[in-house]
Amino acid sequence: MTKPVTPQDMFDLWQKMVNPGAYPLQSLMFPVLDAEELEKKIRELEVVEHWLKANLNMLQLTIKSLELQRQMVQGGERVRAAMETPEAPPAAAAEAEEEAANPAMWAWNMMKQAGTDAAEAMGRAVEAAGTTARDAAEVATKTVAPKRKKAVRRKRKAS
Repeated sequence: MTKPVTPQDMFDLWQKMVNPGAYPLQSLMFPVLDAEELEKKIRELEVVEHWLKANLNMLQLTIKSLELQRQMVQGGERVRAAMETPEAPPAAAAEAEEEAANPAMWAWNMMKQAGTDAAEAMGRAVEAAGTTARDAAEVATKTVAPKRKKAVRRKRKAS
């Protein structure tokens, strides 16, 4: 059976990494010039960095899974509340069903919402392009058409 790691063991490990010569603050004030010692320190610190990153990733994964569980429980509570209420008219039932969405369908709902948003944005872009084109056409007819008519009249007079 392995011996549990105590805070004192962790402190000793940290002290060895920071001060391998065991002289107080000497390694911080006068850095070691041995390439092997520097490589060893770098490797040890990289191991610690990877260990910390792994712990951070596990912590983030735990948080995400707990958030998902919370959402599923809240969805289940909504479904149970909807089932316990007396019969409602069909329109109200559809609204209640929409509110108590299936938590397992979150990806599909998100894609559906993204598609709806994209279609609305495309519609607004098409409307804006149409208005801009109409405005440009009006400006062109007001400014270019009279100049063109004058140029045609001059050309006819010159011929």
